[in-house]
Amino acid sequence: MDELARLREVVSSREKESEEKERQLERYASDLRETFMEERSRTQELRNSYVATVRALTNAVEVRDAYTGKHAERVTAYGLEIARYVEPPLAEDPQAEFGFLLHDIGKVAVPDGILHKREPLTDEERRIVEEHPVTGWRILEHIDYLSDAKKIIRFHHERWDGSGYPDGLKGEEIPLSARIFSIADSLDAITTDRPYRAAAPLLLARAEIVKCSGKQFDPTVVEAFRQIPDAALERIRRELE
Repeated sequence: MDELARLREVVSSREKESEEKERQLERYASDLRETFMEERSRTQELRNSYVATVRALTNAVEVRDAYTGKHAERVTAYGLEIARYVEPPLAEDPQAEFGFLLHDIGKVAVPDGILHKREPLTDEERRIVEEHPVTGWRILEHIDYLSDAKKIIRFHHERWDGSGYPDGLKGEEIPLSARIFSIADSLDAITTDRPYRAAAPLLLARAEIVKCSGKQFDPTVVEAFRQIPDAALERIRRELE
């Protein structure tokens, strides 16, 4: 009986230890959940802060050029729509959205007289305008969070055939996000009024982009662009006029 009593005591002691360990694990799990929720909240607050900053910077650029209206928002919406047909995860990447929105930030250094000029630009004026991708890159150079977004800003005027600027990149040397954006940018340029010409219809814009496949644009991205219904692109244009 003494041995049986001792075994029962041992079993009871181990059960209590097990229960205490279980309670500890529950407390640890609760603490982890709370920490995770706090971190997620802080991360969301930080992201919201970045988004607000990016949109403020975008507005600072666009307020100088009433002619382009909501250009940055439209090309961002077009670019993300194209990305869904080319590389769906890219459409969910905030870096892509930020790069699309901030693509023209370097134009803050372009004089108004050149930015709003209705006549053809001189060679010197064109050189000044073509500095804006590098200027934008430098403005954001030390913002680590925008590392991938900065690639769009610097390379969105590169061309598939290597004849673009500022670095003369060719083909897949150009980041995919920048290749996608260049089509979105051209689509908006063709289908909106500019100081030097009236807007063209979507059908004409599509034809022009297809014609430039393999020269200005990545053929694979052009093919994906062709799959997007007119209604989706028209909806973006109407909502962001």
